[in-house]
Amino acid sequence: MPYQKGKGPSVVIALGGNALGNTPEEQLELVKNTASHIVDMVGDGVNTIITHGNGPQVGMINNAFDAASKDAANKVPPMPFPECGAMSQGYIGYHLSQAILNELKNRGIQRSTANLVTQTVVDSSDPAFQNPTKPVGAFMTEEEAKDMAAKTGCTVKEDAGRGWRRVVASPIPQRIVEFDAVKDLMDEGYIVVSTGGGGIPVFEVNGGYQGVPAVIDKDNSASMLASDFKADMLVILTAVEKVCINFSKPDQEALSHMTVAEAEEYIKQGQFAPGSMLPKVQACINYVRKYPQGKALITSLECAAAGLRGETGTVITLD
Repeated sequence: MPYQKGKGPSVVIALGGNALGNTPEEQLELVKNTASHIVDMVGDGVNTIITHGNGPQVGMINNAFDAASKDAANKVPPMPFPECGAMSQGYIGYHLSQAILNELKNRGIQRSTANLVTQTVVDSSDPAFQNPTKPVGAFMTEEEAKDMAAKTGCTVKEDAGRGWRRVVASPIPQRIVEFDAVKDLMDEGYIVVSTGGGGIPVFEVNGGYQGVPAVIDKDNSASMLASDFKADMLVILTAVEKVCINFSKPDQEALSHMTVAEAEEYIKQGQFAPGSMLPKVQACINYVRKYPQGKALITSLECAAAGLRGETGTVITLD
């Protein structure tokens, strides 16, 4: 028996790192607060697909296996990076799904959750693979790093004076492999957790799929998922209620609305910090360009439900 879908809009939500913790114990507590705000939206009739980051979590898993593999007594094999990404999707999704389900039950809302480990197709000719820049795993000495590179063929780089680390590419997502499954679950009324950490990067090889060591920006994947799904809104949650220009300056201004043209002009002015607000704004631009009927919203987790009601946050539209 399918669940009753909400009567409101369909929304893809990208959770920022502030919604999750750095350890499983910390995360288990933090997601209770996250779930409360998500269920506020569900209670307003919103149909949701939830994506999330996984940077600290996949790094923790990777570091644990790296350390264990050096222990000759235990003989634990190294874990390939795509598998580390899959593990992080599994346990983050478990925490989110469980917390949301508990909150739904507490409020007497007859809906359920579904967590889907998700693959994302990337292009093997993407220029990112020629210049890997995303640090992953533990810090090493230069000697250890170069020894690893010689043995495994991976790329290593010095990381801001803190030591050497393995680096992987951050390619542009092309397609969600399990897109149809996500859509079917959404259509059946489930609250779906998918595309965690941007999805597990895979190449299409001989009509099938093969995992590749890489990291996909979660906001880019959320943007693609929202436009492909023709979701009414893409919601990117971060630490602030509204996007600001002249940030931390006396003339700082919080923005309630931007058109794509205005957002691109602010980008040219250098208003948004790389690695912080810039990729979020760019993801919103990509979404509304591909699906002009949609709206993008950037706001905080605490303000998400109010933002969907048009009461706060920064909305980005094509015109």
